[in-house]
Amino acid sequence: MEEKYQPQQIEPKWQKRWQEAQLFRAEDFSPKPKLYALDFFPYPSGDGLSVGHCRNYIPTDAFCRYKHMKGFNVLHPMGWDAFGLPAENEAIRKRSHPSKTVPRYIANYKRQMNMIGISYDWSREINSSSPDYYKWTQWFFLLLYKRGLAYRSTAPANWCPSCKTVLANEEVEGGACWRCGSIVEKRDLPQWFFKITDYAERLLNDLELINWPEGIKMMQRNWIGRSEGVEFEMQVAAPDGKPSGKSFSVFTTRVDTTFGMSFAVLAPEHPLVREITTPDRREEVEAYIARSQRETEIERLSTERVRDGVFTGAYAINPVNGQLVPIFIADYVLMGYGTGAIMAVPAHDERDFDFAKRYGLPVPVVIAPPGWNGEPLEQAYTGEGIMVNSGEFSGLPSEEGKQRIADWMEARGIGKRRVNYRLRDWLISRQRYWGAPIPIIHCPKCGEVPVPEDQLPVLLPEVEHYEPTGTGKSPLANIPEFVNTTCPQCGGPAERETDTMGGFACSSWYFLRFASPHETDRPFHPDAVRYWLPVDVYVGGAEHAVMHLLYARFWVKVMYDAGLVHFVEPFLTLRNQGMVLAPDPDNPDVMVKMSKSKGNVVTPDAVVEKHGADTLRLYELFVAPFDQAIEWREEGVSGANRFLHRVWRLVLDAIPHYHRDWKQRLQGAVLSADERKLRRKTHQTIKKVGEDIEDFRFNTAVAAIMEWVNLMYELKDTLIASPAFSEAIYSLILVLAPFTPHIADELWERLGYEGFTYNQPYPEYDEAVAAAEELNIVVQVNGKLRDVLVVPVDTPQEELERLALASPKVQQFTNGKTVKKVIVVPGKLVNVVVG
Repeated sequence: MEEKYQPQQIEPKWQKRWQEAQLFRAEDFSPKPKLYALDFFPYPSGDGLSVGHCRNYIPTDAFCRYKHMKGFNVLHPMGWDAFGLPAENEAIRKRSHPSKTVPRYIANYKRQMNMIGISYDWSREINSSSPDYYKWTQWFFLLLYKRGLAYRSTAPANWCPSCKTVLANEEVEGGACWRCGSIVEKRDLPQWFFKITDYAERLLNDLELINWPEGIKMMQRNWIGRSEGVEFEMQVAAPDGKPSGKSFSVFTTRVDTTFGMSFAVLAPEHPLVREITTPDRREEVEAYIARSQRETEIERLSTERVRDGVFTGAYAINPVNGQLVPIFIADYVLMGYGTGAIMAVPAHDERDFDFAKRYGLPVPVVIAPPGWNGEPLEQAYTGEGIMVNSGEFSGLPSEEGKQRIADWMEARGIGKRRVNYRLRDWLISRQRYWGAPIPIIHCPKCGEVPVPEDQLPVLLPEVEHYEPTGTGKSPLANIPEFVNTTCPQCGGPAERETDTMGGFACSSWYFLRFASPHETDRPFHPDAVRYWLPVDVYVGGAEHAVMHLLYARFWVKVMYDAGLVHFVEPFLTLRNQGMVLAPDPDNPDVMVKMSKSKGNVVTPDAVVEKHGADTLRLYELFVAPFDQAIEWREEGVSGANRFLHRVWRLVLDAIPHYHRDWKQRLQGAVLSADERKLRRKTHQTIKKVGEDIEDFRFNTAVAAIMEWVNLMYELKDTLIASPAFSEAIYSLILVLAPFTPHIADELWERLGYEGFTYNQPYPEYDEAVAAAEELNIVVQVNGKLRDVLVVPVDTPQEELERLALASPKVQQFTNGKTVKKVIVVPGKLVNVVVG
């Protein structure tokens, strides 16, 4: 009776052997070429892994196993992003403590990762909530502080009323908290910031150095938001129309339209607003300010909403023509962007046009649209053109006018050219317990004093009650034994900073720690970092485009400037996986993202229990291109399982006939047509699968293997004792090994070999063997397909012409006509031109 494929027995056996052999332990400073491949390290949650999480772990693992078989020294580590809001919120929901839940969740994640056969080097495991890790997160904070890149400032902050902490701009999505979905409010609070804006230009320019998806690069470019223009001063007019001594700055990328300014707008938070508002307008202005403070930046910038504002009663002087323009406040102008004030040119800006129409303001045209006859515009014209109604600059092309007016302003000291960025400084402080304490001491005499490096880490105190206070202060502020300390400079009484760092600080350097995770006197060993870094391939979700991926790039550039690392970009190649969709339980015909709230989460445990880990791996690799969403379907999983059963039966049937010396037997052998056909498919598949893995085209690689297996079944009865079949069986096991390593190692052993497929060289292909013996040649008449010829590869051009003209299908369209010429594209087509 044939032995059945039983993955539930095979897989634990091989996982245990891999672990005992420390099979995936990376070797520092090997002479082999190195590969550092990394998955985004996860937040450990109580729900454990879903098959959606496996969507990036499994493909990265297949890639790493393949590269090891190709002779690379592979570093494939894993760790835990354990500090921050996700872990703390989870613990609050479970009425536990993150110091208890996090280790439990980590153990479960690790169990699941091992269960699906991921080849992590666990000797390098890190945990961002361990003091031996966050000591160095604090050390990097001090590095930024000493370089003038960390500062404390009172500013309007994004406040999540549910998480009871502030959020960075990047953590607010559609006006809501990125973690819990609560609508974000604004609060004025003292906050810590990193000066990422000092690196805006380098962050933008260095995107050209990395192999990332263009969509991610574009998101970062848009977030950085570089624009070139002119910043100039506008005087506020006194009642007599002359300068009052008060002024504000505006920045514009369209200085060529300055003559068309018909009003100016200040952000409601602008410090000048209350100074210039006239008594008769004060009540309305104050009411508008109060309303705008209740809105998020996302809401204020939304293109969906109606643009409204309030007249302050004051006027400004247009510096290019001396005209008075009314000053409004409007919530679509933000204090945190640009100068907090704009010049409004309604004829040439859609937003200003809508506003002017709403309040009956003039719309003077200063850039003539093509064919303009002097009539009022029905909509804003935002393109280039000839300047009109612009004084001495009238008649100039607008691009030339930009330069001329900028020169004119600079010559008179009115304005200056500058580059502006949309990017804001990174708000890093959190009023939460579960994070790395910020290593700063506040002394009444000395001010802000950094904690000396020999006093790091500033340990997070062990407390029973850690829940957020909702007052704007961290729970640490309520722990006197933590707060009260001694100033390192003067020795007097002082207080510790009680805010903690957001989790993105921890993830901005973790990839460096993996190079030498057991260092105690420094964050990493410079030689290990020089050997392993930068990361060659980084794999994870696109949702971190303007958070983690931007922050990590910033920290690495700071480290480079400080002489700590030799590279300026941390991740050379980035791969984003598609999400996993599952049927909506309320509407099974509709596929939605897997979520606990929907009740449609599929766990790897359930799939492994029923079908085995290799089935899960094969299905996720095969079902769709890596970067596209997949629809989880049980019938597809069953199909992957049936394929592995076919492979199992095929190899077991072949074992009694297997020739270990197949290479010698094939040398100089005269092969049948079927043997040549099988060898050709074997070598073609080895080539294609290798190329596809390199490009993360796992689905087409698996499809090629399936075609190969189909052919082996087709030829099994006649060729099973042939050395060509032995070659195919040997190669099949090794080609499958990166994808389905458990069954591969089991079949490898049953074939009579020792050790692990992981340590075997990936099969080499022979181009001559892989080359087709016959080709399909398309035959066209006047460019239209009329026949397909099957010919030997080396058929001469003259013979191709003869065969094409002799084809009955072609002659139907050439009889009675003159053949003017015959065009042959070697190896592809013949085109007969008739007239």
